[in-house]
Formats: sequence, structure tokens, C-alpha cells
Amino acid sequence: MGGPVFGLKRAIDEGIVPGPRIYPSGAFISQTSGHADFRQQNDLHAQFGGQRFVLERKGHAFVVDGVPLVRAAVRENLRHGASQIKLMVGGGYASPTDPIESTQFSFDEIKAAVDAAEDFGTYVAVHVYTPRGANRAIDAGAKVIEHGQLLDEKTLQRMAKEGIWLSTQPFTTCNEPQLDDVSNAKLAYGTDIFNDPHNMENEIKWMDRLSEWYSPGEILIMATGNAGELLELSGIRDPYPGDLGVVREGALADLLLVDGNPLEDVKVVGELENLRVIIKDGQVYKNTL
Repeated sequence: MGGPVFGLKRAIDEGIVPGPRIYPSGAFISQTSGHADFRQQNDLHAQFGGQRFVLERKGHAFVVDGVPLVRAAVRENLRHGASQIKLMVGGGYASPTDPIESTQFSFDEIKAAVDAAEDFGTYVAVHVYTPRGANRAIDAGAKVIEHGQLLDEKTLQRMAKEGIWLSTQPFTTCNEPQLDDVSNAKLAYGTDIFNDPHNMENEIKWMDRLSEWYSPGEILIMATGNAGELLELSGIRDPYPGDLGVVREGALADLLLVDGNPLEDVKVVGELENLRVIIKDGQVYKNTL
């Protein structure tokens, strides 16, 4: 999210601090009164005599309207090193002025973002919950729907047919039936946690919330194999070219050794004391054996 993530990524990649691989999207791109517009009620828009609000000043968000400014925001993120682009095309529960069922950005605005991203060899992922917003984004060329808890069966069938990814996050207790094999192959596990370090330890534990509909093996595939395949959509922008999410000769050697059998009970992965060995790129960062 914004400039700090680019700096952290550089520090990790250069070996200054140990950490995970980061695929940065850069600043959120939102319309006025959209999901990244966190201005106070009495704050005027900069275009109407106000000041840029704090998230914009710190590089965490772009609040833009119209094709030229959307395109410029995408290009600015790409300039700073974004591997893909994140666009807010629907409402959210955390933002103050946009109903969760609202549809955000016009087709032309989303298409401008997609075209600018594709010109740099990468893709657009969109924050959205509803069928209307998701279908507009797919029409405009978005490749990944993030969240999507309110999607209907018709939209999910379209996504499966057209190869559109769904990155859903069980940060609430979900209640959807299990999808078929074709749809499952395009599911990736996500967490949507980026500003609450105290809650990050729950990221893996939340995988168990999917156990009502998926087997432990299917959940692990979403979080590892499928996730690696999704990130490959960044193409020439991929900061870590190579095979991710697979165990085979020549792949990037990111491995966990778990005390227990996660294929029988995925919860064993969520308990940190069960992670006996942690290996990233062939280097051992934890070994309690």
C-alpha cells in the first residue's frame, strides 16, 4: 500500500531485513466518495478548494475521477514499481461515504486503467462485492475480483467460463456452497489485512473457516499453488520471475515443514508452534527440529 510498501519490498529484496515476497500494487485508486476516500465529512476535495487528505499525501491512495486522471494514477503506481494495479470499483464496510452495494468508476474509467496496466504487461485487480460492479469490471478487462462475497451464481459461472480469478477473504464467517472443480481452480486465498499487525497472526488461522465447503488440500492449494499462478499474471512486471507455489526442481524454494498433517486438518498450519522449518528461496529462516 503506497510508498512504504515499496520501501519495505526493497529492504527485503536486498536482504536488509528478512521478510516475505511482496507483490506491490501501490496506492489504492478510488473515485471521489469511493472506497479509498477517507476524508472527514467537512473536508473539501482538493479540486474544490480543499487539501489533499492524509492518505493521498502519504502515497497510500489516489482519489481521482475521469479517464485522464485514472490513467495517470495507474502510470504513477507503475512508475514506482507496482507489479499489478488495485482499483476500487465498489463500496466497502470500512470507508465512510460509500454504501457497500454502490458501483464505482464508469466502464471507461476502468477500461483506461486496464489499458494502462496491459501496456506495461500486467493486470488490474478490483475491490468489489456485488454482481453489478464485478460484471462492469470484467466487461472492462479486469482479471481478478477481490472479495466478491455478494456475487450471484450467474456472475460466478461467467467468471469460471472466462477465466476470471476470485480472491476471496474469509475475514467474516462465509456461507456459500462449494463451487465446482472448474471454479475452484481459479480461487485464491486472501486475508485483506495490511494495517493491523496484531491481527496478522490470524491470517493463516482463518483458512479453517473455509473447511465447511473445502477439503484441507483444496484450501492449501488456494493459498499456495493457485496464488502463485495468479501472481504470474503480472507478466513482465513480476518481481520474482520463476515458479512459485510448486515443489519441483528449479522452482523458487519457499517451503514450510509442519508438525502435523495439514491434509487431514488445515488448522495445524495456523498454529505458529507447528511451523518447525521455514525456508525462503532455499535459505532456512527457522529450524526448531
